[in-house]
Amino acid sequence: MDYQHFREQQQQLVAEFVFEDFVAAFGFMTQVAFWAEKWDHHPNWYNVYNRLEIRLCSHDAGNTITERDHRLAAKIEALYLAFKDCD
Repeated sequence: MDYQHFREQQQQLVAEFVFEDFVAAFGFMTQVAFWAEKWDHHPNWYNVYNRLEIRLCSHDAGNTITERDHRLAAKIEALYLAFKDCD
């Protein structure tokens, strides 16, 4: 699949996002958290101030990329585009 932000790295889908400030980054994380919880597929993520790194892999499938990761990556990409349009 083609993504604007995600790339394959060490059997994970990895993306980095930059926001205006911490509040914007946290707001985006909250939106992602809603879908992650709804789909029971939770990302590994690292947030420092306005920067967010997201790593997706399926732990229950041997820490590899599965369709669940692609589904969540696509949702995150769509959320980010909508989020940036609201800035």
